[in-house]
Amino acid sequence: MRKIILFKAILLLFIFQTSLNLAQQKLSTPYGNNKEVGKHVKVNGTKIYYEEYGEGEPLLIIHSCGTDISAMEYQIDYFRNKYRIIAVDSRGQGKSKLKTKKLTYDLMAQDLEALVKHLKLKTINVLGWSDGGIIALKMGINNKVNINKIITMGANLRPDTTAVNPWARKQVEEMHAKTLKMIKKGDTSKDWKKELQLDDLLLNQPNISHTELAKIKAAVLIMIGDRDIIKNEHAVEMYNNIPKAQLCIMPGRNHGAPRNDSKIFNDIANTFYSNTYDYTK
Repeated sequence: MRKIILFKAILLLFIFQTSLNLAQQKLSTPYGNNKEVGKHVKVNGTKIYYEEYGEGEPLLIIHSCGTDISAMEYQIDYFRNKYRIIAVDSRGQGKSKLKTKKLTYDLMAQDLEALVKHLKLKTINVLGWSDGGIIALKMGINNKVNINKIITMGANLRPDTTAVNPWARKQVEEMHAKTLKMIKKGDTSKDWKKELQLDDLLLNQPNISHTELAKIKAAVLIMIGDRDIIKNEHAVEMYNNIPKAQLCIMPGRNHGAPRNDSKIFNDIANTFYSNTYDYTK
């Protein structure tokens, strides 16, 4: 029987947008802005920024939409003593260059596959939050690099309300309307054309089929909070269509669990990475 990890506890619910600004602890390393280890590499027609920490089995860490490496600071700090961390700014975000007029998850997956090959990594694990989780799934589907295990937090297969809660979809639509308004008025306070491409990711992508999920050879842990942007039933749908999958629906948590509940999130992730499971029964 395939295993479902379910942690039963009464936990506080925090609003995601607020949680991104709340630091659980002050970390000594400036993840995402570490001049001592930060590097750029030209791959797949763009310039990708990444930072490396630790030694051992490689763990690729991919942030959420519109953020950067620093969003994953608690995961980097936790796992750097266990793995060789490769933390990446996705294309057009953080310190990585956009270099496209049509940003897609397929393109970003190709970027990271090229980075893995550039670093000559024989086998990797992947941890992706939100958009980072979608990119991780795309990499698993492509099978262009050897992936041992994947963890996705708050990923989805479709952008519509069969997968995403309606209130979250509405927020993105409002954000998109603001982007169009700022472009129309010629505002220069932000790169609104880039924001338009990020909006497109959330509004119209991804579109991953069950047939594609079945191609994933890596073991996958699907994680969401039960108050997530992603519907609980959608996480179950993903779990049911990945050959070697586990499922964790975190009670009382929302989409921001990697930051506002990093301790339990990291402990669950570590349990998955550290153990061997039998998926044949």
